[in-house]
Amino acid sequence: MDIKLVAVDLDDTLLDKSNQVSPHTREIIRQAVAQGVTVTVATGRMYQSAVRFARQLKIDVPIITYNGALIKSCLSEEVLYEQPIELETARGVLELFKSRGWYVQSYIDDVLCVEKINDKVRCYEKIIDVKAEAIGAALYAPPKAPTKLLTIGEPAELEVIWQVVAEQFGDRLYITKSKANYLEMAHPSVNKGQALRFLAAKLGITREQVMAVGDSLNDLDMIEYAGWGVAMGNAAERVKAVAQAVTLRNDEDGVAEAIRRFALRQDLKD
Repeated sequence: MDIKLVAVDLDDTLLDKSNQVSPHTREIIRQAVAQGVTVTVATGRMYQSAVRFARQLKIDVPIITYNGALIKSCLSEEVLYEQPIELETARGVLELFKSRGWYVQSYIDDVLCVEKINDKVRCYEKIIDVKAEAIGAALYAPPKAPTKLLTIGEPAELEVIWQVVAEQFGDRLYITKSKANYLEMAHPSVNKGQALRFLAAKLGITREQVMAVGDSLNDLDMIEYAGWGVAMGNAAERVKAVAQAVTLRNDEDGVAEAIRRFALRQDLKD
């Protein structure tokens, strides 16, 4: 195994329960980069939220954001790939949410757009450290195609929403969950696996030289694509089932363990 590219999810993977990257994990990533391994972030988060962690890690690479709908470089901010939802589809989905009274938020030009500020918005803002822009009824009639749509709710409620949205827009959307209470929607050609394939080709790295680490349903595609897919100890069972290995939990430096074992080939006992 000769790992040249490592793609790591953020929430519940690279980040601990305090929403931070531990000093130990930062050090292991530094060692990997020093040895010529490209380490990048692959997340459902918006770019302005994700890029802060990439810069903390001092990795000057393109990062995968919005579940693969936007691949953008950390320092130059060059856009390598961008695929928003078709505008007509987005408007239809937003009208559906409005008619059902379901909560929804939209991302346009890396701005988080909501109808109004409420408890869900405040909680989400705190997690991603980005302020939302309340735009009122304009949320439901966007002038420009959004990069992603997201709804927040209880798991049982999201299952109902997923079913209804899939029935009406299934072939025009990629629908997934990044957390138990987050349902995300993007262009049907978008997923982390396709994004990782694109980035590996751009860097001249083969599939067999790619390792992906994640925990949730939106990580399935990249873990299946990677030559070496790793599930977190706290990962969903569906994710563990397709991974080649399971590492420790996010609060136990699981990413650091995975990089040490499979990219740096270090014995954990040394």
